Amino acid sequence: MSDIGDWFKNIPFITRYWFAGSIAVPLIGKLGLISPIYLVLWPEAFFHKFQIWRPISATLYFPVGPGTGFLYLVNLYFLYQYSSRLETGAFDGRTADYMFMLLFNWICIVVSSLSCTHCTLLMIPLIMSVLYVWAQLNRDTIVSFWFGTRFKACYLPWVILGFNYIIGGSVVNELIGNLVGHLYFFLMFKYPMDLGGRSFLSTPQFLYQMFPNRRGGVSGFGVPPSRRPLPQEQAGGGGGGRHNWGQGFRLGDD
Repeated sequence: MSDIGDWFKNIPFITRYWFAGSIAVPLIGKLGLISPIYLVLWPEAFFHKFQIWRPISATLYFPVGPGTGFLYLVNLYFLYQYSSRLETGAFDGRTADYMFMLLFNWICIVVSSLSCTHCTLLMIPLIMSVLYVWAQLNRDTIVSFWFGTRFKACYLPWVILGFNYIIGGSVVNELIGNLVGHLYFFLMFKYPMDLGGRSFLSTPQFLYQMFPNRRGGVSGFGVPPSRRPLPQEQAGGGGGGRHNWGQGFRLGDD
């Protein structure tokens, strides 16, 4: 038990509580302490009955049973792996920025799901959005998947989309997660840093007050691309060239 406790304490801060909530809420629903009917996202109940907790509970809840248990465990593994890698890699020491990424992705997923009558569970879309961002920041890293297949990390979200569909998932949920992850990556990194556009996203000050930035730390799972020099900067002698998208680690590496 002490080993499990030590392992849990070593999980990065945000990932730790997200991971714990994603175990506790499905367990509460499985034990019948709270009826699962109150944990999923129903637009009618949210808008007309003012059950405002549903977007949060639907993000943490997943109906665990004989037909869904494996899908749940696989995505719980993805949550732990890729959220940890982002939080200790590109967002190392920047807990507020990582929290903002999760909040932005979550809000986009909630808005998308409220317009879809079949999108009542938000766990997989949020996990996929985080996995997508990690894959883009480590796009040239060679990853290994089932049966020894190897490919670049940029293809990983789409491979997992197909994999989840095969084992019982919904393409809609995975697709929403990938699209939201792409939206965040484009607005936060690609457009302002690579294309020289304005920055549309910035972390609110209250998050920095709640989660002050920490200096130092060791990153190893990819870094955000550096900003591309504008034409006038290049004319003045600024350096150009391709971005360092991060080296990352192979799947399964320590």
